[in-house]
Amino acid sequence: GQPNVNIAVDGPGTGDGFALFCSGETDISDASRAIKDEEAATCAENGIEFTEVQVGIDGIAVMTNPANPVECVTFADIYGLVGPESTGIGTWAEANALSAELGGAGDMPDAELTIFGPGEESGTFDSFIEIVLEDFADERGQEAITRPDYNPSADDNVILQGIQGSDTSFGWVGFAFAANAADVKLLQVDNGESGCIAATPDTIATAEYPIARPLFIYVNNAKYAESAALQAFVDFYLADGLDQAVGEVGYVPLTEDAKSAVRDSVSASLG
Repeated sequence: GQPNVNIAVDGPGTGDGFALFCSGETDISDASRAIKDEEAATCAENGIEFTEVQVGIDGIAVMTNPANPVECVTFADIYGLVGPESTGIGTWAEANALSAELGGAGDMPDAELTIFGPGEESGTFDSFIEIVLEDFADERGQEAITRPDYNPSADDNVILQGIQGSDTSFGWVGFAFAANAADVKLLQVDNGESGCIAATPDTIATAEYPIARPLFIYVNNAKYAESAALQAFVDFYLADGLDQAVGEVGYVPLTEDAKSAVRDSVSASLG
């Protein structure tokens, strides 16, 4: 009940959000990855102290069209399909040699490869690279980036439409968005320990499904101290948000122990 509060919400991505937050232009920043050292340094330079609040977990779904016979991929397969050394390849099979070299099965089909995914302004783009591609790229002396020649979009609906429109497509979006999508097939991902794992709320919460990331809000401490509306908003996040809203919008709630740890940490930081 804050009838006189004017809230402006802006996008599109986590990196853009931290730029605004660390220049003091926003009071709170949603983030689909933890703040980077250089972003925290910018906050510090500008005298902005903040509190990190983990609010849930998001898996990143890797998808294809239901017409595609592929059911499961390894990180090596994905690196072979969309990593920095994959520029120019036009079929799934052309990724097999690199995948096999990195420990993958190397048995992907000789089928056209069309790729749809988030653009560089997206937290999903950053997290996908960090989780799936970066270790292989570092090991091979490559820049940790995706191949540049795919179809990027800031709109998850556009990515899904691309997958739906191409029988042997490959793409990735946040699990929350993919979970209820029609006419796409979520690929299982080999976690390197117990084999091919389907993306579900349970496997994401336990980190058994390997392409998963924490979701955060970052709160400007000084703005929090002087704003009853911001305090009420953060209180909502810590109560109903962690318990209900995260699950209702399709993300994966924290375990009860993790929720308690977050609440204790925020209480210690913000009072």
